[in-house]
Amino acid sequence: MQIIDAIFYIAILIMSVVIHEVSHGYVAELYGDKTARHAGRLTLNPIVHLDLWGSLIIPALLYFSTGFAFGWAKPVPYNPDNLSDRKWGSIAVAAAGVCANLFIAVFFGLILRFTYALDMPTGYDFMLYSIVIINLALAIFNLVPIPPLDGSKILFPLLPQSFSRAIDSIEQYSIIFLLIFIFFFSEFLSPILGFLFKLITGLSL
Repeated sequence: MQIIDAIFYIAILIMSVVIHEVSHGYVAELYGDKTARHAGRLTLNPIVHLDLWGSLIIPALLYFSTGFAFGWAKPVPYNPDNLSDRKWGSIAVAAAGVCANLFIAVFFGLILRFTYALDMPTGYDFMLYSIVIINLALAIFNLVPIPPLDGSKILFPLLPQSFSRAIDSIEQYSIIFLLIFIFFFSEFLSPILGFLFKLITGLSL
């Protein structure tokens, strides 16, 4: 049963990160950049978005070791120089993935909220729990302002020019900062996840 749950959980994760990435591409196109479309990435077909490590291996290892999986897909390409408004277009593109995950979490979370007490088929609650938790986690994590996460692409364009040297330093050592955050500070995101989950579903994690 654990194998089936893991496969189902990872399948939800894959589709959630695919929707996240495709949302970036669609918003970029709305601002005039068709890079993602020309690259064949404006599709929900997960095969073209899969990253072997980020979409399959690491999520599987995490699920069987911790019961929770996290991962990513190949980033959908876009060219900020093609955007009709480079500053606000870039912010909108970055925010699109987070908004997509939040929308999914709220939509299925409300379904869970109003059907939880009903007699539903086996696995129904697990499916909705998984969809809500995964999409909330993706949204929250991606809002962390460390490159290459979306939070940095939302925050950095809003900062004054005087921050440019600090931004360059953060981007240069982004992988180090990101690993430090994941291993030492990511646990601080758990209360936010729990709060939002309860706010949407009325249930505790």
